Amino acid sequence: MNSFVHGANYYLCLKYLVMLKRFSVLLIAVFIAVQSFAQLDARDTTVAAFIPYFAYAFQMPGGDLANRYGNNSTIGGGLFYKTEKNFLFSADVNFIFGNDIKNADTIMSMVETSGGHIIDGNGVFAQYALYERGYSINVRFGKIFRVLNPNPNSGILVMGGAGYIIHRMKIDNQYRTAPQISGDYAKGYDRLTGGIAFNEFIGYFFMGRTRVLNFYGGFEFYQAFTRSKRDYIFDQMKKDNNRYLDLFYGFKIGWMIPIYSRTPDKYYYN
Repeated sequence: MNSFVHGANYYLCLKYLVMLKRFSVLLIAVFIAVQSFAQLDARDTTVAAFIPYFAYAFQMPGGDLANRYGNNSTIGGGLFYKTEKNFLFSADVNFIFGNDIKNADTIMSMVETSGGHIIDGNGVFAQYALYERGYSINVRFGKIFRVLNPNPNSGILVMGGAGYIIHRMKIDNQYRTAPQISGDYAKGYDRLTGGIAFNEFIGYFFMGRTRVLNFYGGFEFYQAFTRSKRDYIFDQMKKDNNRYLDLFYGFKIGWMIPIYSRTPDKYYYN
């Protein structure tokens, strides 16, 4: 029996070693392929490229938005198209999230007890939390200026654009035990608001020789002209017909993966 176990263990170890060897060979092949096809002679010429990217931003609220929420973050992705003249066109989608809700007690006053609790369907205190959630969709246009640039494809980036922003207060009721703040009833409290937004960005754009080290970062600003998207607000006992100016401003950083044809090797003849 012991010899069988030892034989089985030896076979498994051998199998894992073979798998590890194959995996190592695959990683080396991928690395060589990336290095072979990702070379870009960015030192002496500008290039045109499609550039997918992923980005994170930390934002602070302003205008009417500051009456509802505190600081928030966004994560998102998009696509740049960079021309040989260093003009940039882009489209992006961003997810907004935060957990600093202003005036939460006032908003939930109709369903809270005098002690600030909500009684669920089982007659006990409901477990719930409030979050800021939303998203933005944008199109942008800008230009890279050759300032502080190690190569012709990098420099100061200035962009502007327009899009659509929508945000709300998410009510997260654990196990949905409180019907008064779940499902369609939650829509009466969530302050769903949206509208057209304009955006500006100023920062630095770096495009290196490979697809690995490419990034941008800088300051971003939004001005959103929004209205309520709900027919009735429970705590106000009416429809909200007000118009709002929601401002976002903060710092954004992104990682880029350029897609371009390999630059032909240069040959020199006497």
